[in-house]
Amino acid sequence: MNNLIASTAVKARELTPEEIKEIEHEKTHYPYAQAVGLEALKIVQKYQGWVSDESLLAVSEYLDIPPDELEGVATFFNMIFRRPVGKNVILLCDSVACWMLGCDSLNEHFKKTLGIDYGETTADDMFTLIPVPCLGACDRAPVMMIGRETYYNLTTEKIDEIIAEYKAKG
Repeated sequence: MNNLIASTAVKARELTPEEIKEIEHEKTHYPYAQAVGLEALKIVQKYQGWVSDESLLAVSEYLDIPPDELEGVATFFNMIFRRPVGKNVILLCDSVACWMLGCDSLNEHFKKTLGIDYGETTADDMFTLIPVPCLGACDRAPVMMIGRETYYNLTTEKIDEIIAEYKAKG
């Protein structure tokens, strides 16, 4: 067992009936249960907001995948959150194109306006800021995503408008 997991999670939590139902559905799309690992982590995150060590162990036991292998999957994909995140996760692209067009100054703007840096969450749990290596929109850089929405050609003014919209939604 992975030492990190063993030291922080004594035992797995129980998967909810909803999680099990969705995982079982996913299993119908794959030739063997272990191939469902990533999808199961996404399902747990959908319901829990993130994938705790206890949740990872639950999926590991349910699908009979060694915890360290599942941890490797979880940490490889940057959209699996291994610690709590805010209601709105801001993925700020820091690829070469975005860097050349000012993503560093945009990060500084987030520090000033939201009081958070990469990997941090606002005190009200509304926003978490995470750097990502590429969002696939270099022709419209700098770019960020919040949820399923992608925002292009960012400026500090545009970011202020977007953040205000999310704050207004609550």
